[in-house]
Amino acid sequence: MPYQVGSSAQRIRIGLTGLAFAFLIVLLGSIVIRSSQDNNVNAAKASTNEASEPLAELGVTPGGESSNTANNSSNKQ
Repeated sequence: MPYQVGSSAQRIRIGLTGLAFAFLIVLLGSIVIRSSQDNNVNAAKASTNEASEPLAELGVTPGGESSNTANNSSNKQ
């Protein structure tokens, strides 16, 4: 096959165009997936009326109301 002028430049241009399309497809797919996951998380938070802090649910947060009352009663003695 004889060498044609500009064939390598055309191949590079086609390759870069293909990479750009692949990047755009992956980008759009991730946007769609992320938006559907965000909607599911927001719906789950709206349906429950629980505290949003997991440590507060376990009762291990520092400076909570129970620890303040315990400290105040021990300081008074």
